[in-house]
Amino acid sequence: MKDTIIELLDAAGTQLKQQGILPQDTPLAIKVEPTKDKAHGDYASNLALTLAKPAGRKPRELAEALVAALPESAAIRQVDIAGPGFINFFAATDAVAQVVPSILDAGDTYGRSLSGQGQKVQVEFVSANPTGPLHVGHGRGAAIGDCLCRLLEATGFDVTREFYYNDAGVQIHNLALSVQARVKGLTPEAAEWPENGYRGAYIGDVAKAYLAGETITADDREVTGKSDAEDLEAIQDFAVAYLRREQDLDLKAFGVAFDVYFLESSLYNDGKVDATVKALVGGGHTYEEDGATWLRTTDFGDDKDRVMRKKDGDYTYFLPDVAYHHDKWQRGFTTVINEQGADHHSTVTRVRAGLQALETGIPQGWPDYVLHQMVLVTRSGVEVKLSKRAGSYVTLRDLIDEVGRDATRFFLAARRADSQLTFDIDLARSQSNDNPVYYIQYAHARVCSMMRRAESDAKAFDHALGMQHLSRLDTEQEKDLMNRLARYPEVVERAAQTREPQQVAQYLMDLASDFHTCYNAVKVMVDDDELRNARLALGLATRQVLRNGLDLMGVSAPEEM
Repeated sequence: MKDTIIELLDAAGTQLKQQGILPQDTPLAIKVEPTKDKAHGDYASNLALTLAKPAGRKPRELAEALVAALPESAAIRQVDIAGPGFINFFAATDAVAQVVPSILDAGDTYGRSLSGQGQKVQVEFVSANPTGPLHVGHGRGAAIGDCLCRLLEATGFDVTREFYYNDAGVQIHNLALSVQARVKGLTPEAAEWPENGYRGAYIGDVAKAYLAGETITADDREVTGKSDAEDLEAIQDFAVAYLRREQDLDLKAFGVAFDVYFLESSLYNDGKVDATVKALVGGGHTYEEDGATWLRTTDFGDDKDRVMRKKDGDYTYFLPDVAYHHDKWQRGFTTVINEQGADHHSTVTRVRAGLQALETGIPQGWPDYVLHQMVLVTRSGVEVKLSKRAGSYVTLRDLIDEVGRDATRFFLAARRADSQLTFDIDLARSQSNDNPVYYIQYAHARVCSMMRRAESDAKAFDHALGMQHLSRLDTEQEKDLMNRLARYPEVVERAAQTREPQQVAQYLMDLASDFHTCYNAVKVMVDDDELRNARLALGLATRQVLRNGLDLMGVSAPEEM
């Protein structure tokens, strides 16, 4: 319907150009949006307001000319002019109802498109250090990142999901020292405990498995505990593998999988960090000061220059980050999206600056970033801060165990990434209309129940009869529901373009609301065969869109609740 209205306005604008009312070179930037007040129709356009200045006319006067020039269309029942010159369109019931067969014919593909034209996109997300269980912040990144990948795939992109393991550096060394301390029988309360050691109960689990000589199989390695308390390197290898396996299990429970696991250590082993240093020095963008090597990132938009190599000869995290992203570019990813926590905000400018300093043709502003804010977990209105296993934070597995995968995924992805999120455990567990996951899933289950009842009452759905009489769907609630269904493809497209999965979550809540309102206002199981089957068809179309949208959120669509 929206596309139909745009075509009608385009034809009217072209006619006004031919009549000399509009200059020939005036662009027709046509915007059509759903109305907020149904008294103003189904869709509205501000075209007359945007064209009034180049036309040299009052907006309302130009609106009248546009309406007069609109071609006849069976899809439009009425056109009004409101306020200073808004054009309001009232859709004909027959035209609105055509969304029902469109959805039923398309099935699982309704809302999907090929707009991405197979373009390669890499999305890096989670990328947690293998030093402990995944926390709720990692969970939010996992939910947003995975939903974003699903959206991009639904709009025709060739998506690669990547996890970057920081398996080198100080934090990994501190992990090894912590496990070694537990292997030697120390506890975090001991005076000899490493100053920057990890204190969660999971460190004891790793130490116990190491001493028992367990064999750990992670995604790309198999490591057996040597039981030697003095072999710090063996302890480190075992601990990293153990925690990588634990994170993999957490992500599997969360319904998240990756195509590529990239190791920071490989950047050193393959000489890519050294090659990056050589290129930056050779390009004349570095200098020595206070015993450290600096990169002039201020030449590329940074607020200050950054240290590449510290006085002690170790590289800062900034340098392998540049090498890593250069590797992404070399792998052919012209579009890269990094989904990370807001604490990575400072890395955005410096990584981009470092890539520009390499002078290898990488465009400015590459890669793209989606940064999410922190998550506050509450129970009974009180913040939950600690996990027995992690020791100092709430883990992703804690939430999954408490409220289930569906609620955890939806709650973590249903808000804008750049807004702080309060995760209310009580709400997520509740079976009430206040719980958005329950509310949406219940709408899907309600349609399934409706279809089962039709079967049991010997009034099974007759597809042909339903399609023939869709014009009977003429109540305000039915039209509102059908208009909402018609907007789904646009929501998917826009959510992918803006990289905002929460738009799909909001749409699903609105769709569920429209369905429940319609279900409560309009009786479905009537004796009139034509009307009943038309309404069953509308229910099936709603169920299909709910299922398609929930799939983009990585949430199940139950048939019974």
